[in-house]
Order: sequence, then C-alpha cells, then structure tokens
Amino acid sequence: MDELDGRETASLTPLLAAFLAAAEAGHVTRAAEVLGVPQSSLSRRLRAAEKVLGFALFQPVGRRVALTAQGRDLFEQIRRPMHDLDHAIAAARANADPEGGLVRFGFPLTLGPVSIPALLADFHAHVPRMRLQLVQAHGEALAAQIRDGRLDLAVMIPAPADLPSTVIGRQRIRLVVAREHRLASKRSVGAADLADEQFVANPQSYHLRQLTDAWCAEAGFTPRVAFEITEFDTLRSLVAHGMGVALLPDAETPQPGTVSIPLVDAPDRSIGLVSGHHRPTAAVAMLHDHIAHSL
Repeated sequence: MDELDGRETASLTPLLAAFLAAAEAGHVTRAAEVLGVPQSSLSRRLRAAEKVLGFALFQPVGRRVALTAQGRDLFEQIRRPMHDLDHAIAAARANADPEGGLVRFGFPLTLGPVSIPALLADFHAHVPRMRLQLVQAHGEALAAQIRDGRLDLAVMIPAPADLPSTVIGRQRIRLVVAREHRLASKRSVGAADLADEQFVANPQSYHLRQLTDAWCAEAGFTPRVAFEITEFDTLRSLVAHGMGVALLPDAETPQPGTVSIPLVDAPDRSIGLVSGHHRPTAAVAMLHDHIAHSL
C-alpha cells in the first residue's frame, strides 16, 4: 500500500486512540467504557480507521474481537508512541499546575549568591510544591533561551527590547580596585581618573563591558583591557591581586582585598523581569507576580 498523504494521516490520527483501546481490551464494549463513549461511536471510529487504512483491523472471535495480521502490525508500531504521548501530555499538564508545576527560570551572573536564592526561598515557602529549573548565564544567553522557549522567565540586566519585560529595579555600577590601589581612599572617581588604568573586564558581548566602553568613550579614551573573563568572582579576584580595575555592580558577598568606590555620573542598568511571547502557565504567572512585587 502507498504511504498515506498528509490529509489521510490527519484524518486517521484522532481514530488511533479508539483502535488502541479496542486492541488492548479485546472487546469493543469494554474499550468504549474505558474511553467514556457509546459503543456505537467507538464502532464508527474503528470503521472509519479501516476505511482510511484500506484494510481490516479486527475480526470477531465469539463476543470478543481479535486483531488481524495487519492490525497486529499496526498495534505493535503505535502502542509505544501512543503511550509516550499520553505520558508527555500528563507531564505537560503537571508542569502547568499552578501550585505544583515546573517553571524554568533564569538569572544573570551578577545576581545569585544572596538576592535570587532569598527570593526563591520566600516563594518556595508560599508554594512548596512548585518545581524550579534554574539557569544562571549572561544576558544574551538568557535572552536566546527565552526566545526559543527553553526558559519561561528570566531576570535580565537590562531587558532586551524585543521581549516583554517589567522593570523591577536598577543596578548601580561602581569602580572596584585593590585595597592598595592609589584610588582606594577616594570618596568618588570620575571616568577621566581612569584613563591611564589597566582594566579587567568581561568579553565585549557582555552588556557590562559595553557599558564600560561607552562610559570611558564619553570621557575621551578607550579602556586598556588586560584581562577578559566571563566569571565575576574570578574577575574580582584578579582586581584584588592588582591586575587592573573594573566597573562592576556591588558584590552580594564580601570580596576580600577589594574596595568599591562610587562613580561620578555613574552608569547604571535597569533590572528587567523578562518573559516570552507566549501565554504563561499559571505556575509561571505566579512566579512572575511574586518577583515583580518582591524586588
């Protein structure tokens, strides 16, 4: 027999549940009871499936029915995929449960040791059955995962313009230097004071690096970046060892060996709570509301 075209497959797909129930029960009446439909409706679905397929699926055996050879072949081929589909649907429904579902949540590398865990702990205390799958990454990586559906919700600094977002705060940027640095005792520092300094910074794809470059450019110089690194704790450690200065947000945990100094006309960044262009599940909406009203 030739392969089914798309229209035939589409017409057959809703009928396969009826076929599977009858095949497993070996009895049309019992299969109808399992599906919660009249026996006459189930019988019509089975005849419609046979018409689309072009061969008989069942043969009568007393009061029961038995699969034909072709029906047995089809049953063996679709039994596992159909049960997998049932499990996938059940899992999706469980994940959408407003109090026991799954939320895939992302947050930036500059947050995490204190603020985000405290926020999530408070949320968990109110909704203990909620499951959270957490991702910590830099802004572009978080945005990409929101866009393609791998994340439901993310805190981003700043939020990308193409995604729905709510501003939930601002992050002040300061100069971080080693304790022995010549500027360590200053009450404030301007960009021009840093023209001759060596910098430790993120790669250029990071928003914080772009902010650093732009702020220095306004003062008439390009920062001399000696070390580029993605990991913020190591970046601060390099600063503490006198390898350069850095423009960073306040650390959430103590950073031995460094001093944080306010900047004149300091740049800051908006903190956004970002979601995708899809309708959120009840679980996602609950976490969104909690974060929006907590920060």
